[in-house]
Order: sequence, then C-alpha cells, then structure tokens
Amino acid sequence: MLISVVSLFPEMVSTIGEYGVVGRAQQRELMTLEVENPRDHASDAHRTVDDRPYGGGPGMVMKYEPVAAALEAAKGNLPAGCPVVYLSPQGQAFDQAMAQRFAKMPGLVLLAGRYEGIDERLLESHIDEEVSLGDFVLSGGEIAAMAVIDAVVRLLPGVLGDDESAVQDSFMRGLLDHPHYTRPEEIAGRKVPDVLLSGDHARIARWRQKQALGRSYLRRPDLLEKLDLDDEQQTLLDEFLKEQS
Repeated sequence: MLISVVSLFPEMVSTIGEYGVVGRAQQRELMTLEVENPRDHASDAHRTVDDRPYGGGPGMVMKYEPVAAALEAAKGNLPAGCPVVYLSPQGQAFDQAMAQRFAKMPGLVLLAGRYEGIDERLLESHIDEEVSLGDFVLSGGEIAAMAVIDAVVRLLPGVLGDDESAVQDSFMRGLLDHPHYTRPEEIAGRKVPDVLLSGDHARIARWRQKQALGRSYLRRPDLLEKLDLDDEQQTLLDEFLKEQS
C-alpha cells in the first residue's frame, strides 16, 4: 500500500514511518509512506502557500495553486481511483469501519490542512472525502493524518506479528475490548480472575465476551445501540450487570 501525505511539515509526518507498526510495515515493504510539501510547488521566491481570506476575518487560508499541484504530484505515484482525503473538523468521524475500508485500497492521499483551512475550490475539485478525528480542533491535520495511517496500516496482512491481534482489537466487532492481564498473578492484593488461569478456552472466551459487552455498556452505550444482540450476547450482558450489582 502507498500512502502519500500532503503537508507543510513533512518531517513531522515522516516520523511515524520510523517507529512501531508503521515502521515495521515499511521495513517489510508492506507499505510505503511518502510526503509532498505544497511549498515545493509555490511559484514565488518566498514559497507562499497561504493568503488572507476574501471577506475578511482572522487567520490565513491555504492557497489553491500550490496545494492542488502537491495533490496532483502525490496522486501521480498512486494507482487510479485511490481517494484523496482531507483531514478536517468538518469531515465524517473516523472509525474502525473506515480504517478497514481504507486498508483494502492500494493507496491513499491524505491532505493535512493548516491555518483556517483550504480554499473551498480545492474541496470541490480535488477532495473525495473529508475525515475528522472528533469534535475538537488541532493546529493542523498532521496528527490526524498520522492517526489514520497507524489505524489503517496495522490492518494490512502481515504487518502485526499475529494477525489475530487486529481481529480482537476494540471496535472490530463493534465493542470495546475486554480487560487484559499479565504476570504476576497478584499485585497489591489484586488478583487475575480465576477463569483466565483455568486453561478452559471456552470459559475464557465466554468471560472475555461478557466483559467486552459489559464494558461497552458502562463506557460506550452508544456502541450497543448500534448492535442487534443475539440471545447469547444478551444473556452475557445480563450476567455482567447482575454481577456488578
């Protein structure tokens, strides 16, 4: 997979390709990360990429020409049909389903905006999707782009040491993850649940499913509202709530 990011701070974005999951993916040649700087496509000696907004108001707006040229350069190395995604607080909320959809594509262009945003005509002519991390404002789209990259790359086959790790992540089945424990068995009077020490894989799987349902109910009830629980899941959730009370 080829991911190309258009950013005024290429060094900032490039760092994600040097560490952790994304770094390993690049080393294994499972994905390639490229960064395109709009300043390299500016036509004046000062490499100007922003200007004052028509109609007045605070801040500056990213100019059409250098950003459009950078996007075209980024798209030039990708197969036809790869989407151009603008990281914007006005976009659709990024979630696991979107990460899974992006992970099935051969390539992706991410535009990290700055200042007050980009010229609206860029949205009309070059952007396929707008994506937001949530209802808050960042100084630029680079952090959002890196979050999208990490979420997508870890879903690529062969990236994780155990592909089952991605399958069991939070949100993959519409629920939060279950609790995790490791050695020692007891810390400051807090013990690992007996079921996890039993060696009974069926009981362990049932316990984990129950905890995932209960944790989602307590912390993210909106997730359960989107699911149609089967009889077994409802029984597990009822058991969890009874145990809590």
